[in-house]
Amino acid sequence: MDGYITFAAATADQAQELTALVPRLRAHFERLAQAGNLRGRGPVLMGIGASYAAAAAAVWHLRKRGIEAARLDPGESPMPIVVGESPVFAISQSGRSTETLAALESVVPERRFGIVNVTPSPLSALATDTIDLGSIDDSYASTIGYTATVSALGMLAEAWDGGDIAADWDTLGARFAAAERDLAPAIAAAAALFENAPSADFVGSATSVGSAEAGALLFREVARIPSTAMSTRQYLHGAMESAGAGVHVLFGTARERKAARMLSAAGHPVILITDDGSDPLPLVTTIVIPTLSDTQRGVIEALVMQQLVREVAENRGIAIEEFVFENDDTKAPSQVGA
Repeated sequence: MDGYITFAAATADQAQELTALVPRLRAHFERLAQAGNLRGRGPVLMGIGASYAAAAAAVWHLRKRGIEAARLDPGESPMPIVVGESPVFAISQSGRSTETLAALESVVPERRFGIVNVTPSPLSALATDTIDLGSIDDSYASTIGYTATVSALGMLAEAWDGGDIAADWDTLGARFAAAERDLAPAIAAAAALFENAPSADFVGSATSVGSAEAGALLFREVARIPSTAMSTRQYLHGAMESAGAGVHVLFGTARERKAARMLSAAGHPVILITDDGSDPLPLVTTIVIPTLSDTQRGVIEALVMQQLVREVAENRGIAIEEFVFENDDTKAPSQVGA
């Protein structure tokens, strides 16, 4: 993938791409396990931007299994990075993120791994072993590249240290397509709340922290709405006090429902993304997603964010493919060795 395709084109075939991706990933993790690369001390998952967000659910799942794991933003760490004896999985959909490359290069070669969409790339050349997503054509504001990365990391977290990759990954693409169809009316209703919104808060707990981070990034990139992401508990510890005319997007269940009720009662526009639709909340726009595992939930939450931001951008007359700023130091040259 040398360039980018449109946001609409990248999302149109997402379900089919995920269906094709799963058996490739399953085979790759089986090979890594046979080589002894998926056992022992848990991994450090390292990335920046959407790649960092994609790692949240996998780290949560590994820790839930009792396996030490962490995610690291290489832009916030001095070099060389300190990871002890942990293997490092560097995540970069383009394989060119400069901070991630510099950090991975500081790790001893036998503990360097990559999760990347584009091969060959500087990252695939640097890593001792690379989980290749298949050079799937992606949009500039990542869509299928992001959901593919969440899937790969989720399967990695399940496979680590003798774990089993769930059989229902094989039906993820079909369930993604069904959610895309079934959730469209609720997403359209939610998009209307952003008509004059000056800002947005994205809030989630546990595995949904990454979805909140990815959602805020998408709304900044695509809809140009100043957006902030926080974990639920961080939000409740003071940040919620500045709730204003912006939209509040909450991912979760009991705690997030309570926060949604408080916000809406105070007159603030609220969107709740949850798998619990048993008790509709007055004044809250609720999007009820299917009940999913820790490792798969973020894929469908990403689908909701992608559809929502596309409608918001269209409603506000913003051309999705046009970015305002272009930075020349965030990506390494695409040619390996250049």
